Parts: sequence; C-alpha cells; structure tokens
Amino acid sequence: MNAIYTILLLIGSNVFMTLAWYGHLKLSEMKISDSWPLIGVILFSWGVAFFEYCLQVPSNKIGFVGNGGPFTLFQLKIIQEVISLTVFTIVAMLMFKGESLHWNHIASFICLIAAVGFAFMKS
Repeated sequence: MNAIYTILLLIGSNVFMTLAWYGHLKLSEMKISDSWPLIGVILFSWGVAFFEYCLQVPSNKIGFVGNGGPFTLFQLKIIQEVISLTVFTIVAMLMFKGESLHWNHIASFICLIAAVGFAFMKS
C-alpha cells in the first residue's frame, strides 16, 4: 500500500507544483494578475507551492526504502519526474489551449518511461 500512497501523493503534489510554476501565466492570460508586481506573483506561487510540499514530503517519507517504503531514492526521483511531466501535459492541454502535443514530446515521454524501467532493473 505504501507504493500506492506514495504515487497518489506525488500526483497531488505535482498538480500543486504545476499550478505554482505555471498557474500565474494563466492568471495573466485571463487579465487577473496583470497589475500584480513580480513579488505578488512570487508570493502567490509560494502559497500554492506550500500545498505541494505538504504532499511531496510525506510521499517521499512513506515511499523511501529507508523508512520502510518500497522505493530507493533514485526510484522516487524518477517516478516523480514522470508524474511531473504527465501532470504538466494534462494541465497544459486543459489550461492553455494554444499548446499542443507533438511527436517529439511523445518520444521524450517514451524515453522517460524507459528510464523508469531502467531504474527498477536489478543491478
């Protein structure tokens, strides 16, 4: 169950991370944050990122083999990167209608999935 909890927490964490990193661009596109000073945009993003950390830290704690979880440190990081790009792609396609997925993006994702496979191979 720790593997499932870890992955679910990582998914939630990455939703918040993506919104913290790129949500302000959507707010600007919608003319909501146009008048905000840069420090206001930074503080908004930090506020959103707080919730990312509230999920990211427990996911790593639960998932890490040193704490009784199923994943090594490198496996956790590679899983997180694949989840991050998957969540980013979904959010970008939903929030930013001008963005589109191309063959080279798909090829990159295939390479990342292969990286996960390599990370889990016994050495």
